Amino acid sequence: DPLSSPGRDTCTQEAFQAQRSRLVGLLGSGSLEGFESVLDRLLAWEVLSWEDYEGLRVLGQPLSHSARRLLDTVWNKGAWGCEQLLAAVQEARADGQSPALRGHWDPHSPHPARDLQCHRPAIVRRLYGHVEGVLDLAQARGFVSPYECDEIRLPIFTSSQRARRLLDLAAVKANGLAAFLLQHVQELPVRWPCLWKVPRVSRLLCLPDAACQKYTSKLRTTVSAQSRFLSSYDGAENLCLEDIYTENVLELRTEVGAAGAPQTSPAPLGLEALFSAGPPLNADADTVLVVGEAGSGKSTLLQRLHLLWASGRDFQEFLFVFPFSCRQLQRVARPLSVRALLFEHCCWPDLGQQEVFQFLLAHPDRVLLTFDGFDEFRFRFTDGERHCSPTDPTSVQNLLFNLLQGNLLKNARKLLTSRPDAVSAFLRKYVRAELHLRGFSEDGIELYLRKRHREPGVADRLVCLLRATTALHGLCHLPVVAWMVSKCHQELLLQGGGSPRTTTDMYLLILQHFLLHASPPDAAPHGPGPGLLRGRLPTLLHLGRLALWGLGVSCYVFSATQLQAAHVDGADISLGFLVHAKSVAPGGPPPLEFLHITFQCFFAAFYLVLSADVRPSSLRHLFNCRPTGSSPLARLLPALCVQGPPSEEGSVEAWLQQAEPHNLQITATFLAGLLSREHRGLLAECQASEKALLRRQACARRCLARSLRKHFCSIPPALPGEAKSMHALPGFLWLVRSLYELREERLARKAVRGLDVGHLKLTFCSVGPAECTALAFVLRHLRRPVALQLDHNSVGDVGVEQLLPCLGVCKAL
Repeated sequence: DPLSSPGRDTCTQEAFQAQRSRLVGLLGSGSLEGFESVLDRLLAWEVLSWEDYEGLRVLGQPLSHSARRLLDTVWNKGAWGCEQLLAAVQEARADGQSPALRGHWDPHSPHPARDLQCHRPAIVRRLYGHVEGVLDLAQARGFVSPYECDEIRLPIFTSSQRARRLLDLAAVKANGLAAFLLQHVQELPVRWPCLWKVPRVSRLLCLPDAACQKYTSKLRTTVSAQSRFLSSYDGAENLCLEDIYTENVLELRTEVGAAGAPQTSPAPLGLEALFSAGPPLNADADTVLVVGEAGSGKSTLLQRLHLLWASGRDFQEFLFVFPFSCRQLQRVARPLSVRALLFEHCCWPDLGQQEVFQFLLAHPDRVLLTFDGFDEFRFRFTDGERHCSPTDPTSVQNLLFNLLQGNLLKNARKLLTSRPDAVSAFLRKYVRAELHLRGFSEDGIELYLRKRHREPGVADRLVCLLRATTALHGLCHLPVVAWMVSKCHQELLLQGGGSPRTTTDMYLLILQHFLLHASPPDAAPHGPGPGLLRGRLPTLLHLGRLALWGLGVSCYVFSATQLQAAHVDGADISLGFLVHAKSVAPGGPPPLEFLHITFQCFFAAFYLVLSADVRPSSLRHLFNCRPTGSSPLARLLPALCVQGPPSEEGSVEAWLQQAEPHNLQITATFLAGLLSREHRGLLAECQASEKALLRRQACARRCLARSLRKHFCSIPPALPGEAKSMHALPGFLWLVRSLYELREERLARKAVRGLDVGHLKLTFCSVGPAECTALAFVLRHLRRPVALQLDHNSVGDVGVEQLLPCLGVCKAL
């Protein structure tokens, strides 16, 4: 223990300096809460002046840097200051592990500001968990302004940090706030948890031996290294996650119709409430499920969770956090045991492997396993094959399924992310809580752009552009699109021909952005256009064929052999559309993956539109997704054409028939956008045969129109005396979005000509602002008024604005 010798009474500056490195390790590798509790005591004991304190609590600095600055500041105050620091650390550690509250003050003191500082540690503990209520009361009595409340309530601060900022504000305001706090805080109950974390050691459970302590330390270091920086989608820059992370809208899924359930949209949750929000759907289950559309920020949310745990700021009820990617796990061919999964594919113990594993098995409630991207796992969830041995190997899919069911590591918490379409009723039986990630709020979009662009004026101009172009604003609720807007800000702010309005517009813009930046300045065309695409067409087709093959065989990470088979060479890779993936296999060159799954779907659609090897008739398979179990899409879409002979293995038709339905939906939407009239001239310049391009357009139009007609015809007749009602499935929204991407008014009018319903119900369909734009484009051509029900979605103000064109045919909304 670095505090055991020399003791407090015999500390000299020389002895203090001798143990400096150990003190840096203790203060800098623990938690931020532990460090700030030490500052509280030094400020209360007047070791630090107010100026010292403000200089030491600068946000965004690594904790080790702040620790060194604290040691330098205390060193300059002499031996007495060094003794007080050691005493503050000892007291903070003891106080953080004890529920007892020490410290009493006179609530009617004539010097309230001075007493707030003298009893600061105890007052912070009293305020913990009560800051929101105290702020509301202080604002109602005129002690603080709404702006000051908003500053204290920023989501980047923990409850104890908000308490400290409230005390900091009281120290400089002379309007009675200090006296109000001194009196009011005395009455508050104590909710303070044990928050001092000895570095890498549990706050609630003493680890049995040095092997477990060493493994916990190594695991935190590994997870921290993986999580600290957020690689941009193109891999071109590494951004500090703390600097760029923006909260997404996270909502708890509730059972509609339950007794007493409120008929209102659920309130957004903070990330800290991930494992404690609401009553469980299944109290015996261990799995928390987070669902969200492609690009909604699921992976980044997990990365934020990992960093908060590794840095000791949150989720400290878990001693061990093991992060996994389903995309990577499905590449593991050999059988695995639980032990091999945890140690070989996450973090290997340097010593005492058996002791560490036995500790994990004995305390599964202290373990969290996260699985990112369950929708990219090629295997369908089943609960038929039981596997209960943590040491016997089994297939990767069987291992994962039994972990989710609780047959393995029962009581260990599992966190799973997925797109909604990949979640089956079988899986939901084993889900404790289901949360929906909606993407950025309107304020979140602006906050993200301001974090990405700190240059004067750039973020302001982008925000003004989005407010003036509500269709693009609606698309930016998906973080992946917001990233593209920030990446293409120069093109967006400089071009005079308008802004992107559809998803395809945005992806074509960033495609050309990458091509421009990869071309030599003297050889590249002066701007986006047909010449830019035509010059790189062979590369784009190579990438497109690789993308389509990957979708067909559920492959999203590509080895060097697979790249070579697809004729993708170094020049193609250098464009930046393929980036290095984290490999689960040790050694060897890292595999590559597309920037995002939506980019893989975009390149697949590009190949289907422009490749001479693709027959136009093949596109019918894109809009006729192969039935898979009880998929809503399988029930939605009947066969569009008479089935012919089985497709040849390795053909485009075979890939389209085997691909996951949710990936085919994205690909079909991009294909419709690429075949739109707006982009016809751009692609005609790249297409050797304009006749083939027109045939593809005709096939896509027929498929979309026929699919919608058959969907409408499947609506059961209305009961006598009642209006005809239609409860749309998510596949209906996909068809509507594809119609909007195609941007043909005549086709939209024809598609809804036969729709005769009085009530169109679109609840729980993941309707966001972008879907509202598409709905307005199609529904405004209805001949008869309709009541449109959009409860339990994330429409927002931008979505309502997008619905304005179709309000004329809405008798109720």
